[in-house]
Amino acid sequence: MEISGKQVVVTGGASGLGRATAECLVAAGARVAILDLPGAPGDAVAAALGQGARFLPADVTDDAAVAGAFAALADGPPLAAVVHCAGRGGAFRVLDREGNPSDPALFETILRINVMGSLNLLRHGASAMARNAPEDGERGVIVLTSSVAAFDGQIGQLPYATSKGGIVSMGFVAARDLAARQIRVCTIAPGVFDTPILSRLTDEQKAGLAGSIPHPSRLGRPDEFARLARHIIDNPMLNGETIRLDGALRMAPK
Repeated sequence: MEISGKQVVVTGGASGLGRATAECLVAAGARVAILDLPGAPGDAVAAALGQGARFLPADVTDDAAVAGAFAALADGPPLAAVVHCAGRGGAFRVLDREGNPSDPALFETILRINVMGSLNLLRHGASAMARNAPEDGERGVIVLTSSVAAFDGQIGQLPYATSKGGIVSMGFVAARDLAARQIRVCTIAPGVFDTPILSRLTDEQKAGLAGSIPHPSRLGRPDEFARLARHIIDNPMLNGETIRLDGALRMAPK
C-alpha cells in the first residue's frame, strides 16, 4: 500500500513507539493523524513533525471519541493505514499478599484499554478504509501492537499478557474477516524497547534487561518498530501475521 499523500492514523503517537512510527510515516510522505489521550503532548509532537501531521485527542476506549476522530479525516485523502500503538500494563497477581483473591479492577481496566481499544481502532479504521477505491488490490492496512508477553508473560503480567494474547487472536481473525474488503491486518509483538515506559528504571536495571536479549543484546529502538510497521504497510503479502520483534528474547518467569 502506497502511503505518500494519503492519511495514516497512529495511536499513542505522542510518545514512544507511536511517535517513532509517526515520524517514519511523515518522512515517507504520509499525512499522519496522531491519536492520543487529551492532555498528551500531541500538538507539540505534530508541530515538530511539520505540516504532514496533526493531533486528534481521543481515548481509545471511548467509542464516540474514536468515531469522531475518524470522522474528522473524512474530507481529506483516503485513509491508507492505521498503526495502533496505544496501550498500558500494570502489576497484578492472582492472589494478594494474604492469599485472598485479588481485586479485579486493574485487570478489567487493562483489558478494556488494550483489547477494547484495539477493537475500536479496528472497527472504525476498517469502516473508513472500506469506502476507498481499491489500489493494486487493496483498500488499507491495519497494524495492531501486541507483545512477547502474549506468548511468555511474566509473573505479575497476568492482565497485560492476557490482553496482548487477545490482540494476537484478534488480528488473525480480523484479517480473515476483512479479506473480502481487501483490508489487511497484521500484529507486531515487540520485546523490550527503550521507550518512556522504562524511564522509572535505573541504568543498571536497563542493562539487565538488555543483557537478557540474545542478539542484538540491547534494548530495541523505537525506530526499529516504526520501520517494521512501514514494511507491513508496504508489503501486500503480509496479512494475518503476528511478527515478534525481540532479538530472540524469551521472557523468564520473573
